[in-house]
Amino acid sequence: MDDTGFVADCQTRLALDLLSGTWTGVVLWTLRDGPLRPGELRARIGGISHKVLTGTLRRLEHDGLVTRRRYAEAPPRVEYALTAPGRGLLVPLDALGRWTERYADDVLDARDLAAGVSGR
Repeated sequence: MDDTGFVADCQTRLALDLLSGTWTGVVLWTLRDGPLRPGELRARIGGISHKVLTGTLRRLEHDGLVTRRRYAEAPPRVEYALTAPGRGLLVPLDALGRWTERYADDVLDARDLAAGVSGR
């Protein structure tokens, strides 16, 4: 990235746009150890509806971050796996996780302060 910052047409914004979905990073991180079926993903993630998971997986596939493999079986079986670009996002996701571990309480305290709430 050059010193122009995050201007409207800056390619760096692509990564921010890709990760802006609530469940995007969670789904990518959950696929880090190998392909999973949608039901396995839901069980490992917890708290994500079938509809939201399906939409997230479709966006990730559309963006080339995951692949969808359909097996010709009865009943049909589908698995999702990370592509090389999807795997490449694991490094910044890991860094975000470490940042969150370090600063989440500070951010939450600041939000509470701004909202006029004393203590959590």
